[in-house]
Amino acid sequence: MSETDRQPTEEVRQPEPPLPEDSGLTLAEYLAMQQAIGHPTRFRILRTLVANNELSASDLKAAVDVESHNYHYHLDELVDVGLVDKRQRRTADSQGFYTYYRPTAMGRGILEHGVEELMRREQEFNDAYS
Repeated sequence: MSETDRQPTEEVRQPEPPLPEDSGLTLAEYLAMQQAIGHPTRFRILRTLVANNELSASDLKAAVDVESHNYHYHLDELVDVGLVDKRQRRTADSQGFYTYYRPTAMGRGILEHGVEELMRREQEFNDAYS
């Protein structure tokens, strides 16, 4: 019997909508966050911010050891999707502003309850499927 001759035995079930009707974000926004954290450099940047709560741009760059042109691109991506907040502050002894970055609640959540949770559960998955 060919694949085209096969009669379906039951209807294919559709999944429930992924978001409630009153969701604050769209599915596209959630997927953009997932895509952003999926890059190794952005993942390292976000992990470093979560570990430190807030860092100046120069301290963060030194901590993640990324080329300057790549660093700002990746940092801007995290800010654009809402995983990182950017603020500028003038210190008492400075002539200009300093830029500081910190993870948003969504940034912490996607890191701690998403990617890192999967990493923590790797052994459970290995035990269950080996």
